[in-house]
Amino acid sequence: MTIAHTLGALSVTAGALLAAQSAQAQDNTFINPDWANSAWYIGAGAGQSRATIDEPRLRASLAANGETVTGFSKDQRDTGYKLFVGRQLNQYVAVEAGYFDLGKFDFKSTTSGNGVLNGQAAFRGVNLDLLGQLPLSQRLSLLGRVGMHYTKTNTEFSGNRLLGSTNTHASERKLNAKLGLGLEYKFSEALALRGEVERYRLNDAVGNRGDADLYSVSLVYKLGRPATATPAYQPAPEVAPVVAMPAPVIEAKPAPAPVSEKVSFASEALFDFDQSTLKPQGKAALDQLLGQLTGMDLEVIVTVGHTDAVGSDAYNQKLSLRRAEAVKAYLVAQGVETSRVYTEGKGETQPVADNTSAAGRAKNRRVTVEVVGTRKVMR
Repeated sequence: MTIAHTLGALSVTAGALLAAQSAQAQDNTFINPDWANSAWYIGAGAGQSRATIDEPRLRASLAANGETVTGFSKDQRDTGYKLFVGRQLNQYVAVEAGYFDLGKFDFKSTTSGNGVLNGQAAFRGVNLDLLGQLPLSQRLSLLGRVGMHYTKTNTEFSGNRLLGSTNTHASERKLNAKLGLGLEYKFSEALALRGEVERYRLNDAVGNRGDADLYSVSLVYKLGRPATATPAYQPAPEVAPVVAMPAPVIEAKPAPAPVSEKVSFASEALFDFDQSTLKPQGKAALDQLLGQLTGMDLEVIVTVGHTDAVGSDAYNQKLSLRRAEAVKAYLVAQGVETSRVYTEGKGETQPVADNTSAAGRAKNRRVTVEVVGTRKVMR
């Protein structure tokens, strides 16, 4: 496959994935962060492959047959590509299977007496890897992989100095190990970009063993439509007042006492993943809260943002404060006096559940809104 065809295929894949992601965003589909930790995914990547041609051994073989090498050139780089499918087992581990083509590598040599010996080796195969992912932030992760690959090697020789070999074309299939390191950046829950270097242990079909490296950039898209969530306002239940039997004559009614109501919203109900811009569903939920304040002499509103423990402390602190400020900005835009709204960002410091489970992390990602005021007395 030529580099133009490889990059063209990758461009088509990228366009399809971006179009799917755009359509999903236009539908305002709520994406659950925990869905991504168990989803199937597909991907495609392309880049440069490198192998080492054993020039000293080839020169020595020609010299042993009485030849003097007068020229030697080699091409140890080509375009490689890969296609893969995987399953996320949890936030940190995935299993991945794929097909790859590392390209072709060749050499050309000339010897005394107008001798010529040329060779070319091509490698393609399938692989099965265990992929480890270490989150550095909510978007960026460090990747490490270990696995096996079953590769077919085709080696061809031509020229008039074939070293007495009658087999000008050799083919071999071998199972070998592979390793890799890289980084992954998530554009969203469904779409990510990877940069990786992978090392393949290979046999060249003529008795040699070595390594080939693939430096690639890949797009990864997670399949399936994530579960939707409808933000719902659930005010704290009001405590029924205890009413004492009144005296026969009451000249004045006591002033109503201030009340405090606290509401907790899941972050996913208000914001997209790793964002601090209110979604339409989030605005609707806050509108419903404001509707409950009708008939109240408002004194103060306190909005507090919280996150789970994924990512650095500093990043989570900033994200929680940005989300609290976004809620304040919307309330002020709806007519609440700015001097009556206060914000705090608690980051990951006040969990209400265990951060080691997906369900616990979902509970810890929240924004609380506490309203203090006096209910007006109906006359």
